[in-house]
Amino acid sequence: MTSASNSPSSNSSSSPMRKIIVLGATSGIAVEVQRQLARRGYDLLLVARSPERLAALQSDLLARGAAQVLTCPADLARIEKHGSIFEFVRRSFAGYDTVLLAYGSMHNQKDSESSVEILLDELNINFVSASALLTVFAADLEERRTGCIAAITSVAGDRGRRSNYVYGSAKGALSLFLQGLRSRLHPAGVKVITIKPGPVQTAMTDHVPNASRFADPELVARDIVHALERRSPDVLYTPKIWRFIMSAVEHIPETVFKRLSF
Repeated sequence: MTSASNSPSSNSSSSPMRKIIVLGATSGIAVEVQRQLARRGYDLLLVARSPERLAALQSDLLARGAAQVLTCPADLARIEKHGSIFEFVRRSFAGYDTVLLAYGSMHNQKDSESSVEILLDELNINFVSASALLTVFAADLEERRTGCIAAITSVAGDRGRRSNYVYGSAKGALSLFLQGLRSRLHPAGVKVITIKPGPVQTAMTDHVPNASRFADPELVARDIVHALERRSPDVLYTPKIWRFIMSAVEHIPETVFKRLSF
């Protein structure tokens, strides 16, 4: 666990955001989000599995202007490690105000159908461990009556499709969890943002057909940073066109939808 810093943060005093924790900091979307946050001079705490990738990312973000960058190597899918992650945050990053959950996995759907072990791993990474970790941070922010929690789910969670229903069901469960968490934390003044990207060009989607046509992660990151700074909206579809696409998809009758091949 390491830290490094530049000069004091230069971001606008009008923003309620100063110190951001990124859970899953080395994921494709997270890296682009952090680069944009670094240029705005925020303090960052990065949590991910690989110490080597964290160290390289730390140097990159400091060079881009981040006020401070701390790293915490940890496997976020291991729920038994969540307590030590939170203790590190309390010791080294007290007063954090924003938590962005940005990790996940996307196994091949056929593998999840043929292996219960793979299916359970997909559900654990994308929903069980994510909701467990957010519960830890939610309790702290609720007690302090301040802050913002944001989590990246997916448009795949809006309706089950034959091509990715295991991944989609985990992301859909996380979206539902966030909806309830948002209601719970509203009286305490803590914001909860559900981020639903459409397909994005990242390492996680390299195996998906037509991945080259997916959204640019830099543009998706721009939408996410804007939402974090505004602490709004409650639900962010990015790119924005996906709100309209998924509204149409949700209204397809089940008798028709089950015959579609996608």
